[in-house]
Amino acid sequence: MSEQARERIRIDAPIDRCFATLIDFASYPEWAGDLKEVRVVESDASGRATVVEFRAAAMGRSTTYQLAYDYSAAPGRLSWSLVTGDLPRELDGAYVLSPVDGGSTEVEYELAVDLVYPIPGFVKRRAEGRIIKTALTELKARVEGSPRPVEED
Repeated sequence: MSEQARERIRIDAPIDRCFATLIDFASYPEWAGDLKEVRVVESDASGRATVVEFRAAAMGRSTTYQLAYDYSAAPGRLSWSLVTGDLPRELDGAYVLSPVDGGSTEVEYELAVDLVYPIPGFVKRRAEGRIIKTALTELKARVEGSPRPVEED
């Protein structure tokens, strides 16, 4: 059974800059700490990545998975769904971008996860919370031009 989580952060940049950072998949390993390798597998006629393969650190091991991206509500929403993966059975989510006063953007991260291997619910919820918090703080740092934030446990 999948668990769903969501969290928000305010980024001091316009939606277009946030969205451009989100779809620049090749640069993810530069700013997304747990990602070791990213490869665009398929692109659409506009050159946007539609299927992307990721190799990431996950729960003390390396995992590889492919996500299919949906641009139908861009730039206000970038959603994805799992195509294939060795650890996740479900890894679906979205970034929802909304303008806020002063030219900033509120970014909400939605994530639904289910793993091939059963783990206790509290462990999975803690991992999801960490994934979301880390993704949002690293995205904020990248978009705002700050160094990668220091991880807290």
